[in-house]
Amino acid sequence: DYGIFYEFMPLAELGKEFPKTLQLDEVEIGVNYALIISTTGGLWRYLIGDTIKFTCLDPFRIKVSGRTKHFINVFGEELIVDNADEALRQVCEKTRSSIKEYSAAPIFMDGTKAGGHEWVIEFIDPPSDIEYFTEVFDNALKSINSDYEAKRYHDAVLCMPKVRQLPPGTFYKWMQKRGKLGGQNKVPRLSNSRDYINSIMEVVDEG
Repeated sequence: DYGIFYEFMPLAELGKEFPKTLQLDEVEIGVNYALIISTTGGLWRYLIGDTIKFTCLDPFRIKVSGRTKHFINVFGEELIVDNADEALRQVCEKTRSSIKEYSAAPIFMDGTKAGGHEWVIEFIDPPSDIEYFTEVFDNALKSINSDYEAKRYHDAVLCMPKVRQLPPGTFYKWMQKRGKLGGQNKVPRLSNSRDYINSIMEVVDEG
């Protein structure tokens, strides 16, 4: 429309030197894609930073599901913020807890040991049993994301998530330390590296 050409990149292709992209006749409902736009003449081409999924193919309808910088796909699990938010909503409802802020990062494989995800969470109302919270959360992620469920099978690729409960004010101190306070700055929810989560834990260690 208006001289714009749209392409759709599967999340598994992000970061590759020559990523595969799809056109409208190749997309599927419920799959997350990074959205690419370009002029019909090919003068410029731009990865806009949003991830989308199709909710209907006739007519085509989409919804924004997240950001290309905020996902975890180290092990092929294609975990996006939309998945995380919904799983946390479910577990909070079941455990009568509530969350102020959270962030997550991969735990990389160590030799023959499976990898995993580490979640650092600042609660408003913490759960009475963090182990039960973790179990319910893991099951919610499995029900929402089939790729995550496949990687969790028998702990072959991903082990049970590691959930850390952070002291109140941790994320505020961390954002302040980074000079990122203010409404325009959001806590990074998911990352393919451990840079954010390691610096958050440094704030915890500093007290």
